[in-house]
Amino acid sequence: MKKIGAIVAGVLVAVAAFVLYELGVITPDPRSDGGGSASGPMSAPSGEPSAEQALNKLDELRVEEESQASGYDRSAFPHWTSNVQDGCNTREAVLVRSGEGVEVGEDCDITSGTWHSAYDGETFTDPGDLDIDHMVPLKEGWRSGAHEWTTDKREQFANDMESDQLWAVSASSNRSKSDGDPSDWLPPLESMHCEYAVSWIEVKHVWDLSVDPDEEAALREVLASC
Repeated sequence: MKKIGAIVAGVLVAVAAFVLYELGVITPDPRSDGGGSASGPMSAPSGEPSAEQALNKLDELRVEEESQASGYDRSAFPHWTSNVQDGCNTREAVLVRSGEGVEVGEDCDITSGTWHSAYDGETFTDPGDLDIDHMVPLKEGWRSGAHEWTTDKREQFANDMESDQLWAVSASSNRSKSDGDPSDWLPPLESMHCEYAVSWIEVKHVWDLSVDPDEEAALREVLASC
């Protein structure tokens, strides 16, 4: 009987709590995981790695001086691959997914749209004003291990739409970046620094590329403030 009484009491408490919640008398803790306990700061949404996750991935990367292997040429990384999505080549597909209100004509001819450059906050309506930036530049990839890859693998890297590798940004910011790593260049928009560092690490981790000591130190410094 005691057990039955406890169950009934528990049910009554739960019903009372529900009624109070519906009346707005009590509100849930926004940090709650749904089980009644606070879980601390909310983590990044699925698909958006947190700074802590990025640090864990950074710890897994090889830290070594950049390779001085000769022979780099952009042609060693064939791009932009044709017909990667709905008849669009890689550049066009990135513009389509990155813009707002994008309209496409025959042969993936982009006729209109609006694009926001994450690196500097500028807005464009002419796709010709945008570059498609490789988060990890092709030459940086070469120095970090891609010189040992096959041409097919380098083509996959140069056209990778699955990771954070390809960004539609202002031509000026892309050319300012050139082939620099985060110890040489960070986006002019400071509010972008955390996301930039997280994305850089994500790409290097996906492609098992190394980081040099200065690059690693710069990434840790950025993530420490995120």
